[in-house]
Amino acid sequence: MTLRYLIAGALFASAAVTPVLAQDNTDITVVLSEELDLVDPCMATRSNIGRVIMQNVSETLTELDVRGDEGLMPRLAESWEDLGDGVWRFHLRPNVTFSDGSAFDAADVQHTFDRVFSEDVTCESARYFADTELSFEVVDDLTIDITSEPAQPILPLLMTLVTIVPSETPMEFVREPIGTGPYVLSEWQAGQHIQLDRRDDYWGEQPEVSSARYVFRSEAAVRAAMVETGEADIAPQITELEATNPATDFSYPNSETVYLRIDSADAPTDDIRVRQALNHAIDREAFIGTLLSEGTELAVTIVPPTTLGWNGGLEPPAYDPDLARQLLEKAAADGVDVNLPIEIIARTGNFPNVTEVAEALTQMLSEVGFNASLRMVEVAEHEQYYSKPYPESEGTRLILAQHDNSRGDPVFSMFFKYHSEGTQSGISDPHVDDLIERATAATGDERAALWSELFAYIHEEVVADVLLFHMVGHSRVSERLDFRPTIATNSQLQLSEIGFK
Repeated sequence: MTLRYLIAGALFASAAVTPVLAQDNTDITVVLSEELDLVDPCMATRSNIGRVIMQNVSETLTELDVRGDEGLMPRLAESWEDLGDGVWRFHLRPNVTFSDGSAFDAADVQHTFDRVFSEDVTCESARYFADTELSFEVVDDLTIDITSEPAQPILPLLMTLVTIVPSETPMEFVREPIGTGPYVLSEWQAGQHIQLDRRDDYWGEQPEVSSARYVFRSEAAVRAAMVETGEADIAPQITELEATNPATDFSYPNSETVYLRIDSADAPTDDIRVRQALNHAIDREAFIGTLLSEGTELAVTIVPPTTLGWNGGLEPPAYDPDLARQLLEKAAADGVDVNLPIEIIARTGNFPNVTEVAEALTQMLSEVGFNASLRMVEVAEHEQYYSKPYPESEGTRLILAQHDNSRGDPVFSMFFKYHSEGTQSGISDPHVDDLIERATAATGDERAALWSELFAYIHEEVVADVLLFHMVGHSRVSERLDFRPTIATNSQLQLSEIGFK
């Protein structure tokens, strides 16, 4: 079956749109594609959680400017300085309180990181520090020294990933997060909606949005229709098919990379010829302008082209089903059991048309001889397969995933995606480990060159993954709002950036 026929069977069905709570002039409703399974701040680097929590309920020490050219900006830290020998001193903002009324100070920063690295809480943000050991010295209430081993030259940039919680926060996931942000989570009815309300005692400038209600609809057509009819104000994710109104619809590169993660410790994908066959079996071009938007780019790295060290000399694997079959035949002749099952695990609602994309990928693999099948799962179950320890299986699993890196440096991706000790790595290669560790510690041109070398080695020598697409996002925004999506919109949606016309 061709992709054309798969697409023909994937037409959007119309669905009844149910009313959402009436709004006053500064209340808004945001309609999201997938529900939240957790609301804990230490999970805010995961996109479905970050869209609600990050910088709204909980804030970070530093923030990256994605709307202008200011680069790294202060947030809860007013300034920072490199003291040498891996030590960075952060000067914290005074007169900041959490939503429970307690004062923000350096002890809260230390407790936040103790909690992130605690074995009692499996925090998403810990993955970005897996190759770095941090230690803390509270100098005074508003000054903290953070030492990284090995020395981390971009530690202030890494601080954009960790949302600060008060010292009283327990070493377990919380359902009622306490943060320093401009909003408080006032209601969470799992499966129905989440309500954020503006704080009167926020330390910074009061945002215009007084409250935001988040509702969840899996169909892109329904989300778009809700904004069109005034039942919602923002749909951060719609498809190109719905993006037909220039007054309300926006497209933008969204810093997400879609790929199939291969576990090269499993059979038959422990054989490089099988991994090469997986790559040559996929007709990447056929997805663009059909299931995926025009402007989607073919990926050769796990990070978008705006990232430091991105290697423009790499080429996507050619679509060559005959070569894929030949590679499988050669592997089988050498005793590799190429008939072992290969199951694709994909996350429902992960991106527009994800089910149809996953179905097409499964069909393409089957057509060249793979024993391929597909299972669509919700986000919590997807995480069980995406992060170590990986469940055992007969054969192997390919994890269809979308990885965000909007911060401009590969350090936010490479260790936990490719290092032997990385929590989402499917490879174990000493040369990869060495390049990651050297690049992480390097600066300037040397840093860029090492990342570039690593990208080429992973892509051409290891064939670590089936890299697919750098994505384009489409959003629908009510005409009553003054808001334009950015590269970061898919991973965080700051209500303070929204105004009213």
